[in-house]
Amino acid sequence: MTNEQLLKVAQEFGSPVYVYDAEKISNQYKRLTNAFKSVKKLKINYAVKALSNISILKFFNKLGSGIDTVSIQEVNLGLAASFLPEQIIFTPNGVSLSEIEEAAKLGVQINIDNLSILEQFGTKHPNIPVCIRINPHVMAGGNANISVGHIDSKFGISIHQIPHILRIVENTKMTINGIHMHTGSDILDIDVFLYASEILFETAKQFKNLDFIDFGSGFKVPYKAGDIETNIEELGKKLTKKFNSFCKDYGKELTLAFEPGKFLVSESGHFLTQVNAVKQTTSTVFAQVDSGFNHLIRPMLYGSHHDIINISNANGRERFYTVVGYICETDTFGNNRRINEINDGDILCFKNAGAYCFSMASNYNSRYRPAEVLWHNNKAHLIRKRETFDDILKNQVEIDFGKKQEAALVK
Repeated sequence: MTNEQLLKVAQEFGSPVYVYDAEKISNQYKRLTNAFKSVKKLKINYAVKALSNISILKFFNKLGSGIDTVSIQEVNLGLAASFLPEQIIFTPNGVSLSEIEEAAKLGVQINIDNLSILEQFGTKHPNIPVCIRINPHVMAGGNANISVGHIDSKFGISIHQIPHILRIVENTKMTINGIHMHTGSDILDIDVFLYASEILFETAKQFKNLDFIDFGSGFKVPYKAGDIETNIEELGKKLTKKFNSFCKDYGKELTLAFEPGKFLVSESGHFLTQVNAVKQTTSTVFAQVDSGFNHLIRPMLYGSHHDIINISNANGRERFYTVVGYICETDTFGNNRRINEINDGDILCFKNAGAYCFSMASNYNSRYRPAEVLWHNNKAHLIRKRETFDDILKNQVEIDFGKKQEAALVK
């Protein structure tokens, strides 16, 4: 999207506002499928948690994607977006057996990462095929908060516990139709990922009725100029060769599955804010915007970087600013950033705002969550209304304390 198009969205829908470029999403989806075009059976399951707006899900449905869900609510959201149950995989962590059973009743693919839950589910429902999430004990991500394949992770069943899995399968007579891993976001070295895939292949050999092998995702996207990103094309060539060889030895054409979230939507997203004031202190120039970590928490939560540009003054001289929000505690989007000169009322654009941004927004400080807009076919489509004060009060229940109690409280 161009700066002019983004400014048009800000003028039409106000700020702050999230804007997603449908063309970028489509291009990323095609890039991934093209990288693995030599695989006979490929399934892309978009990770709903990254950006769960129902219009975004419907767009992925149109592209031919399935979805990866982590809660029963996401499962139901996928069904509401017209995905068929067989297009949905349910990969929760730490949920109750009853939630897994609820998802199973809906007919979606179940993925279990806990020995106890596996045994309980297999004992009660031996006829429902199950995928197993393996922890390969491989650190493929760069940020400790989002790397989930290492030995201390709460996710997955350890590869050292394969004998326990086989015992449960034998005792319950359940069917294992898939093997899964997810090393976490920000895969920096594809050779490390390929090493993890070898572990998954070795594990898969232990199960004779597989339909698919799921390699999760975690593909890194660039967040700034010169940033490292996962080389999808190279990974596609190398993993395809290994996968096709495995299928030949296994004696069956399996489906190769992925569950990308950030890779598909991160770069499509733009978060637009308006500058309330420029504040000069003894050491810093602050650009204070009409948003905060209640809308985009990643910089404060992960220390993540989002490029910030002044789309109102794209050709202005550069100065250094610390961009901060309006939440009443430390609330910093970017420290000492070189940005085109900022004035009150300018519109700042935060890039890479498609993944894990709106989906982690809150009403902290009783602020409204922003609107969401999808830019599709050269037109802005509102896909979520900005919240109002009625939304803040919607599920709150007021207690009538009565006059005496009110007087007592005053005293």
